[in-house]
Amino acid sequence: MTTVSAPKPTSEATTRGVRVSVESQYLAEQSAPSQNRYVFAYTIQIANESSRAVQLRSRHWVITHGDGHVEEVRGPGVVGAQPHLSPGEAFKYTSGAVLRTPRGTMHGEYNMVDSDGEPFDVDIATFSLEMPYSLN
Repeated sequence: MTTVSAPKPTSEATTRGVRVSVESQYLAEQSAPSQNRYVFAYTIQIANESSRAVQLRSRHWVITHGDGHVEEVRGPGVVGAQPHLSPGEAFKYTSGAVLRTPRGTMHGEYNMVDSDGEPFDVDIATFSLEMPYSLN
């Protein structure tokens, strides 16, 4: 049997000069398909391409499993941080999600505040979470 990896799903969105890029991957060693447990990692880069400093305050995720089940996750910061980004700076982190199906999607937004204290939301475009398929 030959395993073929699906292309790395990616997404990218820019809101008010803040670009969010995502790459995801399936983690076979942490998954248990026989128990409907599919584990994915996603790496996000948040790049401040605006002329003002920004700070990430909180996150909101919408996670949709392949069977239509939807979960929402809200919380302060990302991976325990609320990064402050000056113009031209970027912050990169990796986190994960567990689905009960071999494919699904995620999207959401980050709540940010600019150097003038004005809050705004930055879109995180929809990205796929997909287990690679096998060919016999």
